[in-house]
Amino acid sequence: MKHNDLIKLKSEFDSILNVMDESSLEYWYARDLMVLLGYSKWDNFVKVVEKAEISCDKSGIDSKNHFADVGKMVDIGSGSKREIADVMLTRYACYLIAQNGDPRKDEIAFAQTYFAVQTRKQEIIEEHIELQERLKARQKLTESETELSKNIYERGVDDSGFGRIRSKGDHVLFGGFTTQDMKNKLAIPQGRPLADFLPTVTIAAKNLATEMTNFKVKQNDLLGEDSITDEHLQNNKSVRGMLGDRGIKPEELAAEEDLKKLERRVKSSEKKMIKENELPEKIEKKHK
Repeated sequence: MKHNDLIKLKSEFDSILNVMDESSLEYWYARDLMVLLGYSKWDNFVKVVEKAEISCDKSGIDSKNHFADVGKMVDIGSGSKREIADVMLTRYACYLIAQNGDPRKDEIAFAQTYFAVQTRKQEIIEEHIELQERLKARQKLTESETELSKNIYERGVDDSGFGRIRSKGDHVLFGGFTTQDMKNKLAIPQGRPLADFLPTVTIAAKNLATEMTNFKVKQNDLLGEDSITDEHLQNNKSVRGMLGDRGIKPEELAAEEDLKKLERRVKSSEKKMIKENELPEKIEKKHK
């Protein structure tokens, strides 16, 4: 997501923010949020809101404290008005709604961060988006490596063989540095995965090479450790070459923050957001 796109999205989301005078509590209306998230029909968006409410309750949080059914008066022409259904949403409610959207859409990806951080400062939002992208890249790598492990197990390679294949792939990707070499170079604690301390671009590179190996193993029905190792080495070599063409050497990039610490911080922020952003009891709610 480009910087200018972030500025535009931030301005749009700021424009639909409401604040309760007596408590300074921030809240949003579902019909306003619907438009910014790319929905054109209220009936469709209500289903997303209801799904978010269910998610809220299942997590042990009372959805009544974050979703309030309200009425809104709208112009229908000739000076006439009528009441339409709407939902008052806390920051956490908006966050859950965004979590149920398609993260490939820029507005959804932005909304997930915008409502996750309790500040509207541009630089904090941008930083959080970068952290979220790193977390997502790490999850994708975990999934692709799990798939590779299953694929090669069915083709005569055990867990030890998988470890050797992955290690040899790292040796190529990092220009001759082994996995342990990189852990030493980046001062990674003993017993922790290298990928938890890599920058997003390197995690994505490892994932791409692994996905390519998964694809070729199935396509060519490769059997045994030697043939699969050769394939994985070639794919890591290709990915390293692509990075090199753009002036990127994975072994020279600095370590990033421990992803486990990052995940704990994200969860802590979410708990704080839930606690501090409940709707006042006096708001009348119609329970669905």
